[in-house]
Amino acid sequence: MGKFERYLSIWVGLSIALGLLSGTAFPEFFQLLANFEYAGINFIIAALIWAMIYPMMVNVDFGTIRNFWRAPKGICLTVFVNWLIKPFTMALLAIFFFQHVFIGFVEPHLAKEYIAGMILLGVAPCTAMVFVWSHLVNGNSTYTLLQVSINDIIMIFAFAPIATVLLGLTDIVVPWTTLLVSIILYVVFPVLAGYITRKKFLSKYGYKRIISLNNTIKPFSILGLLATVTLLFAFQATTIIDNPLAIILIAIPLLIQTYGIFAITYLGGFLWRIPFQIAAPAALIGTSNFFELAVAVAISVFGVQSGAALATIVGVLVEVPVMLSLVYFANHTKQFFPTPSTEL
Repeated sequence: MGKFERYLSIWVGLSIALGLLSGTAFPEFFQLLANFEYAGINFIIAALIWAMIYPMMVNVDFGTIRNFWRAPKGICLTVFVNWLIKPFTMALLAIFFFQHVFIGFVEPHLAKEYIAGMILLGVAPCTAMVFVWSHLVNGNSTYTLLQVSINDIIMIFAFAPIATVLLGLTDIVVPWTTLLVSIILYVVFPVLAGYITRKKFLSKYGYKRIISLNNTIKPFSILGLLATVTLLFAFQATTIIDNPLAIILIAIPLLIQTYGIFAITYLGGFLWRIPFQIAAPAALIGTSNFFELAVAVAISVFGVQSGAALATIVGVLVEVPVMLSLVYFANHTKQFFPTPSTEL
């Protein structure tokens, strides 16, 4: 990890502060930028996330993907935690805190909406930013792509049914356009661009030029992350500042859920003797959320000013600092995992 990446938590903190200050000082400007969207997907954010993912896709050796089916443990761990544990533990935590622990602090109708927003976060495992987290722990980029791709396929079929059951609704409206366009923008396009770039450079210049290209475009991933964080907090600055108590209350179960899911997955990878380069990204995929989808569904079902929408926004507020702390923890415990040769 380079010097700039080593102090990433500081740069993220400064980006959050810059976003909040800018969004508060120039709300009309950022509202204009926020309206530059289609199907609930902001094109500026999409471009920045694309910039984060593309350099990592150049690292993926697509010809070796077929070999990873010989190492199914990482895929099984990802699917099990993301779809059989995470949504249900999030629902239980949300109900426990907002129907029992915080019952005297929140109005009943808002409590239900906060629960709904947190459930939507729990049913939407990460699609895009997980490539950044995987990169920061030196995860196997090819296997991470495979894990994310399988997650996306499952999400297309499982998101609506699980959300419907946990929300107790029969008429939930899932913006399928948002789901499909997000997968195309955040996965399909970067994968194709990375494949074409790698193939072109490999055929003309060989592997040494690929390594040189990776070193050249690598900083764009971190810059894309910082710019994304700044814009997200600028878009929601007024909402965050106007609801300090609600944000604290929502953040408590989200933090417990985030660290809990990471602990379950990371420990599972250790006990199952999965190599660190696969186990760490598996834990980070389940820990982080597809917040773009969760926010879009919360707004379309409950409204832009709803408690559900606020809960999904708090998910963004919590996620980035927490993920950086987990990346730090993972990088300092990787020596306890087996080498890749025992799994691949």
